[in-house]
Amino acid sequence: MMGRIVYLVAGAALGGYVVHRLNRTTRAWSPAGIAGRVEDHVAGYRDALREFNDDVHDAMDRREAELLRRYGGEPRRPGGGHALPAGSATEPLGAQGAHDVKDGR
Repeated sequence: MMGRIVYLVAGAALGGYVVHRLNRTTRAWSPAGIAGRVEDHVAGYRDALREFNDDVHDAMDRREAELLRRYGGEPRRPGGGHALPAGSATEPLGAQGAHDVKDGR
């Protein structure tokens, strides 16, 4: 009789554990669970890219300052920011007055 009670308690404990694990697995593979994991990964990648972008801009500013010290000149904008030379964004890339040939004819 005592052996049957031990098996009954052990079976109940094992059954409770299995149900708990199945509920966790079901929640993890539900659309909300998958979306939560994707958001966590994307947030990590976003933070890493933001840090990389900051490092690149810092390196560009240091390099620009070094070149300005070496060759003279002034920063294009206050604070050493980056800007295009005047008129470069509006000037055509081809010859002045040439037709815009896109297909090679």
